Amino acid sequence: MFEPTNHFNIVADDERADAAEKVTGRAKFTADHHIDNIAYGLFVTSTIAKGTITNLDSSKALQAPGVLDVIYYKNCPNIPGYNALTPDNKRNNFEWKGLKVLNDNIVRFFGQPIALVVADSFENALAAVKLVKAEYATEAFDTNFNEARLVESKTKLAGKYKRGNPKAYLNAPFFIEAEYNTPIEVHNPMEMHSSIAIWEGDDKLTLYDKSQGPKGTQSTIARTFGIPEKNVRVITEFVGGAFGNALRSWLHVPAACIAAKKLNRPVKVLLTRPQMFSLVGYRPQSWQKIGIGADKTGKLLGISHEAISNTSRYEDFREGITDASRFLYKCENVDTEYKLLPLDLSTPTWMRGPGETTGCFALESALDELSYQLKMDPIDLRIVNYTETHQENKLPWSANNVKDCYAAGKEKIGWKNRPKKPGSLKEKGWLVGYGMGGGIFGANKGSATVKAILKEDGSLVLQSAVSDMGPGTTTAMGIIAAESLQMPTSRIKFMLGDSSLPPGPTQGGSGTTSTLGSAVNLICETLKQVIKELGIQHFAAFKGLQITDLEVKNELLIDKKNQGSQISIVELLKLAGKPSIEITKESNGNNPQEIKYAFCSFSVHFVKILVHPKTGEMKLQKVITTGDAGKIISENTARSQMLGGVVGGIGMAFKEGLEINHATGEIANASFGEYLVPRHTDIPETEIWFVNKPDPFINSIGAKGIGEIAMIGFAAAVANAVYNATGKRVRDLPITPEKLGFSKA
Repeated sequence: MFEPTNHFNIVADDERADAAEKVTGRAKFTADHHIDNIAYGLFVTSTIAKGTITNLDSSKALQAPGVLDVIYYKNCPNIPGYNALTPDNKRNNFEWKGLKVLNDNIVRFFGQPIALVVADSFENALAAVKLVKAEYATEAFDTNFNEARLVESKTKLAGKYKRGNPKAYLNAPFFIEAEYNTPIEVHNPMEMHSSIAIWEGDDKLTLYDKSQGPKGTQSTIARTFGIPEKNVRVITEFVGGAFGNALRSWLHVPAACIAAKKLNRPVKVLLTRPQMFSLVGYRPQSWQKIGIGADKTGKLLGISHEAISNTSRYEDFREGITDASRFLYKCENVDTEYKLLPLDLSTPTWMRGPGETTGCFALESALDELSYQLKMDPIDLRIVNYTETHQENKLPWSANNVKDCYAAGKEKIGWKNRPKKPGSLKEKGWLVGYGMGGGIFGANKGSATVKAILKEDGSLVLQSAVSDMGPGTTTAMGIIAAESLQMPTSRIKFMLGDSSLPPGPTQGGSGTTSTLGSAVNLICETLKQVIKELGIQHFAAFKGLQITDLEVKNELLIDKKNQGSQISIVELLKLAGKPSIEITKESNGNNPQEIKYAFCSFSVHFVKILVHPKTGEMKLQKVITTGDAGKIISENTARSQMLGGVVGGIGMAFKEGLEINHATGEIANASFGEYLVPRHTDIPETEIWFVNKPDPFINSIGAKGIGEIAMIGFAAAVANAVYNATGKRVRDLPITPEKLGFSKA
């Protein structure tokens, strides 16, 4: 009943394994699954920003057609993970992180779930939600970041760093000091969040869920409901976009489990599009101040970076906004300070390039500003301050080819045409500007386990409990296996999206290819050894040979010295009396090279922009995005990753920003009609270029992450190009004609 269907054939060397399922509509995302006797759950949400519920009247809803229950704090069953930890109630030191949905009458933000309507159809649940009425005792609230951050007592320190002398930039002959602001940006993937919970008795649960980590979800839900982890099965066949908002279990996940257990029938809980703006996290709003100084040669003498970002009052969320400033460029004097500002909003979460995307907007913009003071090319300024070592931990880079990125990007964008004087170049009446910005993100390798099944027909099945939110994991793993075994990718299947499979990593932080790819490579190398041993044991022509004398190639086992001596894998299995070979191997996350080298991926983005001198209309004419991410496993999917970063970066630079009505605490633009995102016509001619040199130390396949660097630094490249075109510096995103001094039409 619950067997997943996502067993992907890798049909061509660089063709997406899941393409046919997705473009034909055969792919089943979480909400697409239909379970017999299923009920539908929708949240009733608060209409105040802060206070308590004094009365919740569900009587009319309960009388509405098809309504099965209205679950709220007065009738919600006891949830073990909600209970406070005590010496007698340790539960492996687990307590549900964040807000405990349906558990109390406290309202912490506008739009908070306060009840769950469960009905026999989505339509009946939707109609009944409007019939639930709540009365409140309201309290004063604070949602205004720009005002609250000015009150020091409202912020709290989240991190501090110092190397050398603080505020050293003030003593430099050339320095800039500037403030930069970014708004809240919201995850808006095509697939909205949903969960389907099916209980089998009191302690066995099957959960369909949109998750970037089936094993992590399995562990969280098992501990929340106090049942053995092995009794929870999480199925995530397809993920329709995530990049951070499916890294944790949000409120709808336990709500589905609560309702299904209370009603003793399967329950599907879905979020509406407006609820996606407040219930699955967002990139927090930020204020940053950077001071940066240099001598006349461009050598950096000091960097000071302060940042404040918002979090919720009930849960701290922090990210590395100031991190890149500590180590990306050579500088002896660096000090950073990062603070959190709790507000009466829901909790933020990781969003593409978390922290670094925000921080590098300020850092890379500030460097551009400094280059004009120095009358120095901004690329030359970065090359002067290039470092062979990670400036914070003093380790040499495992590989750093960012200079290749500078050179390739300069040539491809036509950097030689960039005007030294802002606002001095025109094409067909439009002002022309060029800009660039760099990005960096840590590269890592975690632990993963893969099972390989070599079947009697010679085809290979690989299994691991990971999910694929869109970067092409199944495709990349097939390519890695095919290269190791020297067999056609069309003969390889990859099974994923099911927690009952061998443990796999959570997809996030640009680490999946490095982590899972290393495990796939290990299992394939192990499989080759097993095949060779079988050949020596059972094939007469190979008796007395050493393993090193044989090679696996083209679905054959071959004597390298005597090419005519060979046997097909299929024949060898028959000869050995084995219908199949099954092997499971773990590639652990321990890398002895970590004490010797620093691992990071790098990007450099280049843009050419046109700005109309009378209206301020802005058009990106050309984008060149370059990446240094080790070996590129799949050129096709890697290019798509970088192109996706460009689209996201365009949204950050020109479009996106959540608007809050601070009189009520309500989100004012919680729809695609009001929250602006890039359209197809906003995406210019874009070229992706990779260094494509394997990192010799990070793992066995030489690959590092791409997903985060695809966006980090891009917004700065755009802002820098706008200044080059107009002479007007915009430090507050998004960039609009009004911020350039043009009035609205």
